[in-house]
Amino acid sequence: MLIMKTIKKILSALFVGVVYITTAGFTKDDFSIEHFKNYKREFVSESIGACSTSSTKTYEDYRMITNTGSAQYKYIHEHMTVDKETGFLFDEDGFVGVAMGYQFGEIGSRYYVVLDTGNIIPVVKVDSKAAAHAENGCSANADASVIEFVIHEGISREYFGQGPTGLAAYGNFNNYEYLNGKIVDIEKVTDQKIEEGIVYDLKPKATGHFIFEGFDDATEFEGGYLSE
Repeated sequence: MLIMKTIKKILSALFVGVVYITTAGFTKDDFSIEHFKNYKREFVSESIGACSTSSTKTYEDYRMITNTGSAQYKYIHEHMTVDKETGFLFDEDGFVGVAMGYQFGEIGSRYYVVLDTGNIIPVVKVDSKAAAHAENGCSANADASVIEFVIHEGISREYFGQGPTGLAAYGNFNNYEYLNGKIVDIEKVTDQKIEEGIVYDLKPKATGHFIFEGFDDATEFEGGYLSE
């Protein structure tokens, strides 16, 4: 038993010596949708595949969710913050609020939406697309959108512009640089954070999902909204 404890201590020391992982706790001041262009996964995730490759990204105003007894209303008002600049809603880890179909589980489920442009959007399901409007449980019947941003429309219109060329008014946030791209993968986010001091070999699968491989080829990793 003593020998095993000693080995564990040595291995633990080797972990720290082999790789330095820079992470920082997310704060409200860190939020910016521009960071989706260089977003680094902060939580362990697992690919569930892309049920649709649609690039359409619509929106709804969270103030239209008025049933105070609903899971949607409670989650939004208990866990989400309205960004005063863009009108987007985000949680304590910077995941943005979206509506998704029934394939994506319960309110509060979190995902990384991986786009063909290299952008990654961390999202949390705060509203459910009605089954009648998204019959396959994935994309909307009318416009094929998989994610529908849940926003404060008044603030978003002010930020993104109004009129026929205004992004929020136009109705498709895919037109915005940092939200642009077709979906190539969706990853289910776990509660396990990529922790400081652990060696990860971040070798992507075809889907872009990063997995733990062991001690070899240690890679420096930055989590969350830290820049490259």
